[in-house]
Amino acid sequence: MGYCRIAELRHKEVINRQSGCRLGYVDDVEIDTVTARLVSIIIYGRPKFFGLFGRCEDFIIRWENIELVGEDTIIVSHAPTPPKYKKSRFNFPFLN
Repeated sequence: MGYCRIAELRHKEVINRQSGCRLGYVDDVEIDTVTARLVSIIIYGRPKFFGLFGRCEDFIIRWENIELVGEDTIIVSHAPTPPKYKKSRFNFPFLN
């Protein structure tokens, strides 16, 4: 059985097995303080327009959906597809 520190998780890239999509890197984790077990990993959403308009939704991936924790990557299933930027009602290409 292998062990991994939380600090080491932050350097691992998360990949959705079903779509092959790169979701990003682990930014945070959720731990059950009663059982001291990892509940989920959290990937913060991408910033919108250099962070001036907030961020996209965060990815929260439950431990049950993590299939493999490798040396450099974490393979997950049932992860949501990356959120799409909403089209602006104005015709500014940098806001689309």
